[in-house]
Parts: sequence; C-alpha cells; structure tokens
Amino acid sequence: DSLTGNARADEILGSLSPQLALGLTRIPMRRQPHLGDIAAVWQVARRIGQSGAQIVHGHGAKGGALARLAPAPRGIVRGYTPHGGSLHDAVGGRLHILLERLLMRRGNLYLFESAFSHDSFRRKVGDPPGTVRVVHNGVARQEFEPVALAAGAADIVYLGELRTLKGTDVLIDAIANLRRQGHALTATIIGDGDGAPEFKAQAARLGLGEAVRFEAPMPARAALALGRILVMPSRAESLPYVALEAAAAGKPIIATRVGGFPEIFGPLSQALVPPDDAFALAQAIAKAIGDPVAAERAAQVLRQRVAAFFSLDSMVDAVLASYEQALEPRMRPAPAQNWMGSGLERDRSTTSLP
Repeated sequence: DSLTGNARADEILGSLSPQLALGLTRIPMRRQPHLGDIAAVWQVARRIGQSGAQIVHGHGAKGGALARLAPAPRGIVRGYTPHGGSLHDAVGGRLHILLERLLMRRGNLYLFESAFSHDSFRRKVGDPPGTVRVVHNGVARQEFEPVALAAGAADIVYLGELRTLKGTDVLIDAIANLRRQGHALTATIIGDGDGAPEFKAQAARLGLGEAVRFEAPMPARAALALGRILVMPSRAESLPYVALEAAAAGKPIIATRVGGFPEIFGPLSQALVPPDDAFALAQAIAKAIGDPVAAERAAQVLRQRVAAFFSLDSMVDAVLASYEQALEPRMRPAPAQNWMGSGLERDRSTTSLP
C-alpha cells in the first residue's frame, strides 16, 4: 500500500527491493471499501500480466480481495492469508463478512498464520476451497541473540500500532493505576497510528508526562532495548511478530488472552491477562516487576518454545510446499473446468502445538 507506512516501512521495503526478481510496486489500498479499489484491481491485474506470475498471494482483507478479484490467466493460484480485518470481532462487521463470503470461492489457496485465524474464518465466513493450511509465523536464528538494555531503559515497553484495537489506552490506564498505588513505574510507548494524539492526551490528562515517553517506530530489537518487560495489551490479535521477536530475544512479555497468543505461550498461557482490563494488566505488571527472577525464568521457557515451534525456516518450507501443492493440479493436463477450482485436491492440515 502506498497510503500507509512510515520512514521505517520505506526503509524495509527499500532493503527488500533488490532481492525481488519480479520487482516492488506500491499502489493505493484503502482499509475500507472504496471506489479507488477499481483502480487497484486493475493495477494488480496489470502486474500479474507483466510478471507472468503463477501465484498471486494477498495478505490481509484488502490484499486478499485484490488478489482474488484481479483478472488473471486461467490456472493461476490465488492465495489469501487473512489476518485482522473481518476476523476481529472489534472491527469485523456484517459487510466485511458478506464480502469475504462472496470472494471465498475465487481463492484456491488459504494460508492462516494461526489456528485462531483458521478457526475464526471457518466460523464467520465458511470452509474455504482448495489448499488450506495453518503456517505459523516464524523468526530467524539471529533473532535469538539477547537484547542488551539501553541506558535509561524504562520498566516496560510497548511496541506496535497506536490503535484502540491494540489496547494502548488500557496500558496507559494500568500505568496510572500503578503510579497512584506508589509504584514509580516508567514506560516507553513506541509506534504510530491514528490513535497517537488521543493516547498522548490521555497520558497528559492522567499526569503521566514524566512516566510515559512516546517514541517513533524503530526496528524491533532497538525498541526492545528500551524496556525491561514488553507489554502487549491488545483487544484483538492474530499471531504478532513482535511477540515472537521478543520471546526469541528472551524478553519477559505480558500479553492478553486474545487471538494467537495462547498458541505462542502454550503451557505458559495461564499468565495471559483478560483484554480490556486495566486492573488485571496492572496486577500482572506489578507481579513481573516485583519478581524479576520469576519473570526471567518464564521468558527463557518461552524462548525455548518459540525456537522449537516458530522458526523462519519451517515457515518458509511450509509456504513453498503449499504453493507447490496448489500449483500441481494446474500443471497437468485436465478436462476444461471452471477456473474457480472445483475438483482441486484439498489439504486441511494444521499444526498442533502442545
């Protein structure tokens, strides 16, 4: 999308561009349905034609819609990875669900980054056609190097979009509660988003000017160095990379019981806190700060779990295997049939985590 992102996004895309054999193209993609979607569909179709791609894979609700709507040669694989959007009760309305149902038959490869997303999609939208797999997000080996704390690091750090969905306001309320109880707590909130002005005003209104510092987006490992404990107070999530990156680095994490967090935490899920509950979040923060040895011990257990079940190599292998499986029926001669994929071999495999 050319309408969102920041300097950090530009930097990441710029570093990736030389490695992309088919190039990098950015086009306007609005979050909600918009007349501009017609032009976006045309641009996606043009890129498919120019590149001769065999697979068009859309991520997120809007990317998935464009990938499935764009005119393309017969036999192309149309993949979709839902995350967020209509899968979240907080933002997914009837219109989103209706659009997902109308588009579902136009896809023939569905990859879900968590069992949560897979189950939510089936419950809200239906049973997708074609190849269907859960492929968990994964982190690279270098992410398992410890992150040294920066000078003046805060007690807690938040890293992510500044949106109500992410619970930033709940975190600020929790900090205010702890400060009123006499805890000299400090926090660094890193990110950007539509809610930034609102959250800064909330912190000022609660008298947290010296306790809470807001910083612009930065690389995850640089951000993790700015706080002893990562707090993720989300009201809704899928399977966030930030949690995996922090866990790999051995950073203690406090998170809510939403989305794919229980899949990441596994046996440690009893420590997850209910969403939209500033009191419970404050208690969890106070407990972690009050017993740093226990927090560090839990962080090391979580680090071992992420190393075992959420590796980048496994993720890449599973995605490529899914592409090959979805392509295979199209590579052999077959009687003429509807391009939407009736008769495709189906794979309902998911990853079972302890």
